[in-house]
Amino acid sequence: MIGGKVLDKRVYKNDKTKEETIFTQLDSGLKVYIIQKKGYNKKHAIFATNYGSNDNKFIPINEKEVIQVPEGIAHFLEHKLFEEPEGNIFEQFSRIGTDVNAYTTFNQTAYLFSCTDNFYDSLKLLIEFVQRPYFTDENVEKEKGIIAQEIKMYEDDPGWRVFFNTLKGMYFEHPVKIDIAGTIETIHNIDKETLYKCYNTFYNPKNMVLVLVGDISYEKAIEVIESVERKDFDSEEKIIRMYPEEKKGVLENYIEESLITSMPLFAIGFKDENINCVGEEFIKKEIETNILLDMLFGQSSEFYQELYNEGLIDGSFGGQYSGYKHYGHSIISGQSNKPEVVTDKITAYIKTLKKSGLSKEDFNRIKKKSIGSNLMGFNSVEYIANNFVNYYFLDFLFLNYLDIFEKITYEDVLSRFHMHFNGDNYVLSVVKPV
Repeated sequence: MIGGKVLDKRVYKNDKTKEETIFTQLDSGLKVYIIQKKGYNKKHAIFATNYGSNDNKFIPINEKEVIQVPEGIAHFLEHKLFEEPEGNIFEQFSRIGTDVNAYTTFNQTAYLFSCTDNFYDSLKLLIEFVQRPYFTDENVEKEKGIIAQEIKMYEDDPGWRVFFNTLKGMYFEHPVKIDIAGTIETIHNIDKETLYKCYNTFYNPKNMVLVLVGDISYEKAIEVIESVERKDFDSEEKIIRMYPEEKKGVLENYIEESLITSMPLFAIGFKDENINCVGEEFIKKEIETNILLDMLFGQSSEFYQELYNEGLIDGSFGGQYSGYKHYGHSIISGQSNKPEVVTDKITAYIKTLKKSGLSKEDFNRIKKKSIGSNLMGFNSVEYIANNFVNYYFLDFLFLNYLDIFEKITYEDVLSRFHMHFNGDNYVLSVVKPV
């Protein structure tokens, strides 16, 4: 059984958002969070594991030696879990009117569905198929051809190429520079034995979380979860993941590629060297950086308007911070016929602001706007569930996100500005028309 009994149950409430979360830990080690949205018709569920494309080097559960698995195997495993001996799981969800999907990121793999009806039947089906792998030599070989086609499609996508070339230029060793799907060569080294080894290590309930959002009965949801038989995981061992030592600075300052595109695409990646933090410390850094990027490069900034009026950028221009426990970066991207000129203007702009300082008025405006948009996000079951899972694996309860947001000061953002934009820690990636 997946549980048998509840080991722990707690209720978390947040006064600002008026959100309530019921936390339960089952005796299998699985943690379940139910975010109550009374009166909502739509319901959303995510069953996620703390396992992504970065986790290619680790010690398998119940073993002693470090192994290195083929690049792209986490994504490959996500695809394979949808296959059942009697067919594809999509058909079973479709019959009860539920949309099911999945995604693999650098750090996690998640399986999810949304529905208005048949929620508990869908929940049972979700848990059943995620915990019931079915790998054979034949279906693994068949999947290689399918994923190879997906890889080729992304290789021809200018937006995807400009993004991953930015990561390749920023990082010396960290696996975040590797495409999540791997390469056609690496996926051909995947076999069913390695898939089972990865599954048995990372799909342990102790390494997973189940998040349910909507007008959901706690008692009925827990009853459904506990009723589903699953493979037994007895191991108490902690998963040991191995990541290479990453040097400071960037590997390359400029990467160029030519593809079929009507206009050059560019991405400027600033590598974060303030890493190895989790919980509130990470959330604070992420919020500070995204406020900063909006102040500097958002559509309401003077700098954006200047570049736009000069015809150097269009509406696609903007910046976003992304990171995790052991890496981070800001990427400013868009389309331009003169990406090198845009880059020179950005670096000159940063140098000027380091002397003149940032606008407090801009800070207050952007912070207020960002808090408002995040408050609106709490009306979406998908927004809550996805963010809850992302931050859960960073040791933070998303329910308290706006509490951290409101604590951010102008001085925090100014300090982050000087720390993050610290010289030549950036790479320019350009995809030009063939």
